[in-house]
Amino acid sequence: MKTTRIDFIGPSNGRANGTRSRAAVPVPKSDAGGRAVRRTRILIVEDEPAMVAGLRDNFEYEGFEVISADDGVSGLERALADDPDLVVLDVMMPRMSGLEVCKQVKAKRPSIPIIMLTARGQEIDKVVGLELGADDYVTKPFSIRELMARIKAVLRRVPPHVPIPDVFRFGDVEVNTRGNEVRRAGAIVELSTKEFALLAYFLAHPGETLSRDRLLDAVWGYQNYPNTRTVDTHIVHLRQKLEPHPEEPRFIVTVHGAGYKFIE
Repeated sequence: MKTTRIDFIGPSNGRANGTRSRAAVPVPKSDAGGRAVRRTRILIVEDEPAMVAGLRDNFEYEGFEVISADDGVSGLERALADDPDLVVLDVMMPRMSGLEVCKQVKAKRPSIPIIMLTARGQEIDKVVGLELGADDYVTKPFSIRELMARIKAVLRRVPPHVPIPDVFRFGDVEVNTRGNEVRRAGAIVELSTKEFALLAYFLAHPGETLSRDRLLDAVWGYQNYPNTRTVDTHIVHLRQKLEPHPEEPRFIVTVHGAGYKFIE
């Protein structure tokens, strides 16, 4: 199979200047029981066919599974229905802007990482995108090597397909990870996007001591919130909302000198 490697992607026509290489179609790996393991899935939300084709070739060359959408509405639908491990999202999309797609995805599925593609000079798009929860951004025209490096860095922060059940219970708390809903004693608990993402990360790593740096990197990304006190503040908020006695936490406990641990 002939696969195109892109060294550079322009701002509007998706044309590439680079080399073409031959690569075999990636063979899905198997687990110990011989069952196929799904490859990391990337959703491209982009309305320029040439850009989509170039990105698809390069992502598949790297072993990723690729799905795509050519407008914001279908992009949102695929992000929520097709379980991508990461979304590459253009800001300028028909039917629904990339910023609105980002906002809705992060409200409903905050654990899905998003990398925004912005036009050169659109500084406000970068700022708003990060404020809405985007994990990173790349400015057009961009190097495919830079984009690939950013994708791999984000995926390292958010391990794909962490085995969290759709409904997770501890104490009198019920967490619906699919519906982005938390209840305590049957009553809805309002959590911010980052509070829910932090809670979900704890649920994915029960009994594991998590440093502040690791939590900061996994939930916020270092480039957005470089102060580890951000983690402490959000831990306090979670304890106030979920713990029977916040001053003596039972579930999210402090490991002195090391970080925090979630105990079921």
